[in-house]
Amino acid sequence: MTEICRIIGVLDDGKSSLNSQSLDYIRHADVVIAGKRLLEVMAGDINPDAESRDLTSQLTQISEWIIDANTNEKKVVVLATGDPLCHGIASYLINKLGHEKIEVLPNLSAHQLACAKLGLAWQICRVGSVHNQDRGEWILGADSRHSLYKALQLIRQSELTAIYTSPENSPNRIARMLQMEGLNEHYELAIAACLLQENEQVTDWMTVDEVALQSFEDLNVVLIRKYSFPPEAIFGLPDERFKQRKPDKGLITKREVRAVSLARLSLQPNSIVWDIGAGSGSVGLEAARLCPIGHVYAIEKNTDDVAIALENKKSLKVSNYSLIQGRAPAGMEPWIDPDAVFIGGSGGELQKLIILSLKRLKNNGQLVMNFVTLENLNTAMTTLKELAVQWDVVQLQASRSKPILSMNRMQAENPVWVVCATANGNSIEEVNE
Repeated sequence: MTEICRIIGVLDDGKSSLNSQSLDYIRHADVVIAGKRLLEVMAGDINPDAESRDLTSQLTQISEWIIDANTNEKKVVVLATGDPLCHGIASYLINKLGHEKIEVLPNLSAHQLACAKLGLAWQICRVGSVHNQDRGEWILGADSRHSLYKALQLIRQSELTAIYTSPENSPNRIARMLQMEGLNEHYELAIAACLLQENEQVTDWMTVDEVALQSFEDLNVVLIRKYSFPPEAIFGLPDERFKQRKPDKGLITKREVRAVSLARLSLQPNSIVWDIGAGSGSVGLEAARLCPIGHVYAIEKNTDDVAIALENKKSLKVSNYSLIQGRAPAGMEPWIDPDAVFIGGSGGELQKLIILSLKRLKNNGQLVMNFVTLENLNTAMTTLKELAVQWDVVQLQASRSKPILSMNRMQAENPVWVVCATANGNSIEEVNE
């Protein structure tokens, strides 16, 4: 019978953290695979005749080592810190070798230990890791290609978050990210470093600003707790919630039209959205709030509106939103292909933007456009007909109540055409301009 590989969770106090079965597996193993630190911690309990392999920077080789050991009927164990299935190596090896060839013997995870030290129930805790390629300090508007991006989105969505750090993506770097995003008044942090070692350090709850100025031992987990975040509707924000250009107010998609447009975008929590002609940012920013694990890429040609949209982004405390100043489509090349595209302004390039959007949209992705002029409506319909995609038009004309003496009257808003098209996955050929 082919020997299975056992992945054993070990804490930094070594064999004291192991039950007799796990310790027996290690002592009788012919091959022990682990990082340098755990090989040193468990050195006294590894058979002197066993082959020890340091997995540091050798991730792609581990499955081959295991297959080779099993082929030669050698008992093999892999040592991992804490729970090997919590941002550990076990998931990777199971995907490579199959779960029937792996047995996982988990231990306590670092965030469990940290919560225990702080007397904190952790059943609501969401867990993330920044053990990935170092992309440097956080940059406002960064997308999912930044190593801190997923952690930031997790923090925003959670009442309590545990983040496994790396030497580069350290607690103070995470704190500086929260500062940049204007979240320093809404979260507090506790750091648990070198757990179960002689130099163990578990801090009390600290402010974001305090953590940003301190350094901690590399082996740590950060607990991040939300303690002050005013509740706000996640859909259909009033127009007054968005700052608009003065004295020329009106460069905003009004609430009624915005609600229909967002509904027609068919957004999912992980949707990638393009907002072309962002104006004050109302549609794109609401989309970002509706897609907490997605991202919105926005472009606006007017510099004053860009500044206003960024102020609205800061006010709404949205981080999954990148805005550039420019005339579309220039600058849009690096954007990730979208699930949905909203065009609120075209700068005279409407036909080109429709073609580009339908080329880049994922299959069945939605293109939604708002128009107030007959000329742009005609251009859109003509282009969509030539491209032979499925499309439709909705005309919206809302009236809002206004006081008049002791009574109320209805005041009409400008009519708006909402044009929607569905990407069909076929190659979109250029049409004659």
